[in-house]
Amino acid sequence: MQNIVADKRSKKVLNEDQIKSYREKGFISLKAFVKDDWLTDLQNITNEMVLESRNVKKTNNKFVLEAGHTFNNPRLLRLNMPQDQHEIYRNFAMEGPIVDVAEDLLGQDVKFHHGKLNFKWSGGGSEIKWHQDIPFWPHTAYNVLTIGVALENINNEMGPMGVLPGSHKGPIYDHYDMQGNWCGHINDDDVNKLDLDSIQYLKGPAGTITVHHCRAVHGSLPNNHPTLARPFLLFAYSSSNCLPLMSYNQPSKYNGFIVRGKNALYPLFDGEPCKLPPVNSKSSIRSIFQSQREK
Repeated sequence: MQNIVADKRSKKVLNEDQIKSYREKGFISLKAFVKDDWLTDLQNITNEMVLESRNVKKTNNKFVLEAGHTFNNPRLLRLNMPQDQHEIYRNFAMEGPIVDVAEDLLGQDVKFHHGKLNFKWSGGGSEIKWHQDIPFWPHTAYNVLTIGVALENINNEMGPMGVLPGSHKGPIYDHYDMQGNWCGHINDDDVNKLDLDSIQYLKGPAGTITVHHCRAVHGSLPNNHPTLARPFLLFAYSSSNCLPLMSYNQPSKYNGFIVRGKNALYPLFDGEPCKLPPVNSKSSIRSIFQSQREK
């Protein structure tokens, strides 16, 4: 009943066609949505983070490094929990224009789940195999989404995110391999059954946002641009009545923070279960980079 009421409310930024497209396809993309000071501030603080990372020699709680990272040739995989690293990221996640998008799609009561800033570095950086998000952080129900912000221009050469339309209405795939080891991606037998010719790759100028459902099948190729990195800021939100079933993989003081409306009085339960990832709160195994590379 709560979702029905929310659907009848006037929308903040999305029109009915955009909302319908999200419901049918499991994703949308809005070109150059983040503008002006928001975008400039995010770009500037991200450049500062890259400069800071030059002095980091191995992966830590803040930076995840790609092989070959050096002072003169920084190669980042991820800035963990950007909302905890600087107020610009925090303010954007909690109060920025993407929160209007989350409210339009999730309803009036919206909860922040987690954030990350993925770097797909130039010269072949960071392929991401086909996967769904929800197996990494299962919830009681599936009114959960992730909003990505392109901090620089993204073209075909740079490994844009590809999403399979309608896959959010399909099964939740096993992200364990045939031996029962967590691998963080859909196994080859299931991938071979997907209509990969239908994948839509989401490109656009800096400030473009993508929104994808937690069950949507997605991934990306390496960034083959010779010089340009592809920083992609990601924040996940849920309706407040969708509760996480496990502890947060990256504990942040903003996990579960209500960004719109209020906490739900009752949880929402979906009848279809999702297999849990490994229960290992002291490890980064549920990070997609480590899990897709560790066998």
